[in-house]
Amino acid sequence: MKTGLALLHDELTSNSYDVRLKLTKELLIIQKQDVVCVSGGDSHLNVSTESLPSIRSRFRHDSYTNFSCGGAEHKVPVVISKIFKDQVGKMTSVPPIRCKAKHSVHLLRTAGDEVTITVRYLREAPAFLKLPLGSPGPSSDQSSRASSPLFDSGLHLNGNSNNTAPSSPSSPSANEPKYEKRWLDAVSLPLFMARISRRKAGTDKLRSNSFEVIALDGVCTHVLQFCTATESTDWLQAISTNINDLTQESIKMANKYCSPDDQIVHMGWVCEHLQGGDVELVHSCRFLALRGSSLLVFRSPPVSSYWVQAEASFHLCEVLFKVHKLWIAEDCWIQSRFYLGLQQDGELRDSEPFCFSVLVGHGQSFCYSVELGSELVLWEKAFQRAVFMEVQRVRSKSYMCSSQGKILCFTLDFESGFSCSDSISKKTIWKYKFSQLKGSSDDGKTRVKLLFQNSENKQIEMKELEFANLTAVLHCIHSFIAAKVATVDPVFVNNQSLTQKYM
Repeated sequence: MKTGLALLHDELTSNSYDVRLKLTKELLIIQKQDVVCVSGGDSHLNVSTESLPSIRSRFRHDSYTNFSCGGAEHKVPVVISKIFKDQVGKMTSVPPIRCKAKHSVHLLRTAGDEVTITVRYLREAPAFLKLPLGSPGPSSDQSSRASSPLFDSGLHLNGNSNNTAPSSPSSPSANEPKYEKRWLDAVSLPLFMARISRRKAGTDKLRSNSFEVIALDGVCTHVLQFCTATESTDWLQAISTNINDLTQESIKMANKYCSPDDQIVHMGWVCEHLQGGDVELVHSCRFLALRGSSLLVFRSPPVSSYWVQAEASFHLCEVLFKVHKLWIAEDCWIQSRFYLGLQQDGELRDSEPFCFSVLVGHGQSFCYSVELGSELVLWEKAFQRAVFMEVQRVRSKSYMCSSQGKILCFTLDFESGFSCSDSISKKTIWKYKFSQLKGSSDDGKTRVKLLFQNSENKQIEMKELEFANLTAVLHCIHSFIAAKVATVDPVFVNNQSLTQKYM
């Protein structure tokens, strides 16, 4: 279990509160500090009054009451430190008091014998605001009491105008309540299929030293802030690791009930980069899954039986995975340090996320990004493994094409390589091994020229073909050749990681 302190940021009010984080395998627990009665007093003193709209209190002006009057000049409210059963009466509403401390005292003293006050439970308020007047709080140090803005204001309804609390009895009762600051669980956010985002919602801006954790339901979401980039990255990595571990367990469980041809290789959240109007970038969350023969795109994780609800599906043999450069060209030293493992994710500049593209048939391209370099490496290896498994499964792939006015069948075979046959008679016209392909060129539309080396006379022979979906064919050729090389050299897949590719 990992624990630590952070700030919980409320983007609606722009306020931040001190919180304590507890990270377990399945939960991110957010704790808020509160003052609780640990001994003495009545148990009802620890009951939350969040639903209490107002109170009506009867008191004498010459007696000590439990009101501490802050004010606008001290940036603290009027605080009711304790409520007794016989003080609570009929619930009514009155206008809120928004004035300075002296005016607050004057209003309460001149309001009559019975006063009705609208109240709100301040759970996120600093803990000292909830300590009853005269209570020593968590520490017996007298200087700690004098540091409170409520005491600094020097204004209390019992008439005291100095910076000290009312004196307590010389012989305190054994039942006198004692209070302590405690970290209490406020939020338990499930990490299963949760996601993390450093981007501010609806913008292209990245948060500084902070990120948002969003639960599967999309409703439970919290923004966590940290003092340094190192702290932020450390927690981002820790939470991301637990999310990925839970996802891997889910994959293993699901694969037990899937056929060998329908296994899940990898899945997880990504951020899709969309081109909006006026060259404005728009971001949208997507959930990608590499399963069986397909790359599946979802708006939300396919829990239960929702695998059929993918908004897009692409054949893995016809998909090309491409990693973007993470830094501008002149930052060669930073780039090399990252790929050598000397550069940490926390040192990455916010404006350059970890991006990759997925190129599919008909020239379509989708750009995605993840939050950590380790996630980018994980996606690249997963794509390589998924494509390799699919090529091994299908063994061959055929496409209709034309050449010199004839309709032909172009075939990629994992064992024999390239071949072209008559679509009617099925007679083979030419045939080459994968190793005989020496180059290619295309017009970016329908036509491609394949250059093969004759195994006997070593001459280059050109074959020009025209396809209805040229992009899909070129991607499929790439997939078969990569799988073939991986078979010849089993270390190939591991060696093609980001580290080796860019070295």
